[in-house]
Amino acid sequence: MIRIQTDDFDVGAEIARLSSGRHGIGGVVAFVGLVRDMVGERPIEAMTLEHYPGMSEKMLARIEAEARARWPLEDSLIIHRVGRLEPGERIVLVITASAHRQAAFEACQFLIDWLKTRAPFWKLEETDAGAHWVAARADDDAAAARWTVPPGRDPEAAE
Repeated sequence: MIRIQTDDFDVGAEIARLSSGRHGIGGVVAFVGLVRDMVGERPIEAMTLEHYPGMSEKMLARIEAEARARWPLEDSLIIHRVGRLEPGERIVLVITASAHRQAAFEACQFLIDWLKTRAPFWKLEETDAGAHWVAARADDDAAAARWTVPPGRDPEAAE
């Protein structure tokens, strides 16, 4: 399931909703992304997240479908907030549930890495020096690169 929203979310309630009565689930992994209060040495006053409605949901659905194709997930949830957020507020929630913990951990990492690099969201950081758009980071791209070859496939065969 995918939701893009301005409202905050309740992590415990979302985990309960996803796993309630589903006894085939042996592991649930959740990641919560928060707005930091600093960029390097500079304090962040707020961050505004923007997206293209329709396009964003379509891309998140593709990313989620890829995770479901790679790992035996019982279910998954991606909630991404948009709008103006202040330090400490929640931005994103990714939950994966599987019969086995390893699949849930790997799928959650995959989803976060691909959300950071492939999802069409734009971040505007407000600091005391003014507002600026956040550029893509090389370390995010490097983290996502490890998922370019699905598990169990020969990397040489993918070229």
